[in-house]
Amino acid sequence: MFEVDATFVAFLALIIFAGVLWYLKVPAMITAALDQRSADVARELADAQRLREEAAALKARHEAQLARAETEAAAIVANAKEQAAAIAAEARTQMQAEIARRQKQAEDSIARAEQQAAADVRAAAAEAAIEAAEKILRGDLSADAQARLVDQGAKELAARFA
Repeated sequence: MFEVDATFVAFLALIIFAGVLWYLKVPAMITAALDQRSADVARELADAQRLREEAAALKARHEAQLARAETEAAAIVANAKEQAAAIAAEARTQMQAEIARRQKQAEDSIARAEQQAAADVRAAAAEAAIEAAEKILRGDLSADAQARLVDQGAKELAARFA
């Protein structure tokens, strides 16, 4: 009939072992552990995806802030250049006005000096004429003496302005 050999005993031990595992619900525990592990991996993947999306949003925000900052910096530089040009133009205008004012002062000073010199010449000429008239009135001078007196007055006048 049926012979019991080592292969049959091994087969029978395997069946009993599988039955014990089935009775203890080991396949269900393995399935539950695998399902738990699968859920953990899925949760970790979801977390990773969420973190990736947050990082991408953060990166986009920072890039937008950087672009705004660069635009603002360019606007600040342009504004500073405009202000510097305006200040330079204003300084140039003020300098030209100051030069014109000083030139006008110098011209006025020269005109006053010319007027003073002309007044001095008139005063000196008047003085010489008065002296000559005084000398003539004080005495009866001959024509020769009068000519000498006029020549002498002219020489004195020339000497005063030389």
